[in-house]
Amino acid sequence: MGLENKAQDLAGRAKEATGAATNDDSLKAEGKADQTKAGIKDKVDDVKDKVKDTVDKVL
Repeated sequence: MGLENKAQDLAGRAKEATGAATNDDSLKAEGKADQTKAGIKDKVDDVKDKVKDTVDKVL
């Protein structure tokens, strides 16, 4: 996981935990959304790396 993605994931986890502790469903949902975004960005980065590796092998 990239550093920015990891930071976003950790921030999302903190928001979710804070939302759970304070019964703030909006903050909890925002934290889950941040974690999901970080996961998607990580998957996109993985695909980019695989494509680059494949292109490098072909060339």
